[in-house]
Amino acid sequence: MTSRNAKKALANVGIVIVSHSPDVARGAADMVRQMVGNDVPLAWCGGAPGGGLGTNVEAILAAIDQAWSEAGVAILVDLGGAETNSEMAVEMLPHERRARVVICDAPVVEGAVMAGTEASAGSTLDQVRRTAEELRAR
Repeated sequence: MTSRNAKKALANVGIVIVSHSPDVARGAADMVRQMVGNDVPLAWCGGAPGGGLGTNVEAILAAIDQAWSEAGVAILVDLGGAETNSEMAVEMLPHERRARVVICDAPVVEGAVMAGTEASAGSTLDQVRRTAEELRAR
């Protein structure tokens, strides 16, 4: 990544993908990366610490750190447990970061792609969240 791209990525909202399956999380992240290149800070986590399906708060915190941007971070989750653990991770963040992290109510793969595309355009955290959430079932 050139220093210009690195600066642009730091200015854009970051995206975190949390799935019970590491394969799903990695695949969704690959799709986002193919769509937006390195213009968006991006991280993923999935799977239980001992293997198998699951999520864990520590991995989510690490992913938030990896995708951190001063513009904020949008988290996309696959199932209820991923959402609960993401909420716990956000609560554990320092107060000054907590307000700049949102959990999107959106399908994980489609939402991540749309959020990443919106983030790559320099949109705000709220705009990124709203774009991802346009895809949720009504």
